[in-house]
Amino acid sequence: MNYHNPVLLDQSIDALSIKEDGVYVDVTFGGGGHSKEILNRLGENGKLFGFDQDPDAQGNIIDDARFVLIPENFRYISRFLRFHGVRKVDGVLADLGVSSHQFDEAERGFSTRFDGDLDMRMNQKSKISAKEVVNTYSEEKLADILFMYGELRNSRNIAKTIVEKRAEEKINTSLQLRKVLQKYLPKAKEHKIIAQIFQAIRIEVNEELDVLKEFLEQIPNLLKEEGRLSVISYHSLEDRLVKRFIHTGLFKGEPEKDAFGRSNEPLKRVGKLIVPTPEEVKINNRARSAKLRIATLKTNK
Repeated sequence: MNYHNPVLLDQSIDALSIKEDGVYVDVTFGGGGHSKEILNRLGENGKLFGFDQDPDAQGNIIDDARFVLIPENFRYISRFLRFHGVRKVDGVLADLGVSSHQFDEAERGFSTRFDGDLDMRMNQKSKISAKEVVNTYSEEKLADILFMYGELRNSRNIAKTIVEKRAEEKINTSLQLRKVLQKYLPKAKEHKIIAQIFQAIRIEVNEELDVLKEFLEQIPNLLKEEGRLSVISYHSLEDRLVKRFIHTGLFKGEPEKDAFGRSNEPLKRVGKLIVPTPEEVKINNRARSAKLRIATLKTNK
């Protein structure tokens, strides 16, 4: 299976400040690139847990006594770590979004480059696929998804066109959807707009932003003192959630302050935002939009 080079590999693993006998979690195992580098830095008493709900990732299991792959969604990170007797960890890595492998498998329906079944499920046991979203959601709900998750200003017109066209013929494939929406895809912005449309549908299918929020909310109770969180995001919706949670411990509103004007955010930022070098983007095009943010537990010392 074709899994491309991991994005920001050294920077994201350096961010974990790995202890040889520590316990770490790679919540987006995929092709195992980040996990292999973590294992390279762990001693014989270290432990690494990987999460991946995509059955394809099972083919990449690392034969190492220090490694356990948990075939579940990382929104359940605490629950499944407790099942393995782990309540606190030294570091958590998340490389968000869709893997290069998933984009490159036409039949998965993630890619705007290939024609394939409108699927887009990261977990192929999930009930709702992109086909259900496109063919059964109301015009209003489709418009909301395209506006919120695709950040498309003409979301209402796009949704109206989808509903009109699906009444004539069910929209089953990526190419069909693209043809239906061709009038919204001017040559100069064709790739950008279709990518936004696909992103919106994919986020809805996989509940990606809800998953990210649930995951982040568990981190303060999961990290040991001086433990690290290392998160790579690929679009502004993810990055805003990560940035805001690290800064405030919330996704909306402002943290409450005590009588002395002190607030109680659970995490604190480590270093500045890290983005790939032009050289890495040249080697790995997927890296072009990547942003790495690092955090640790906030202490009162």
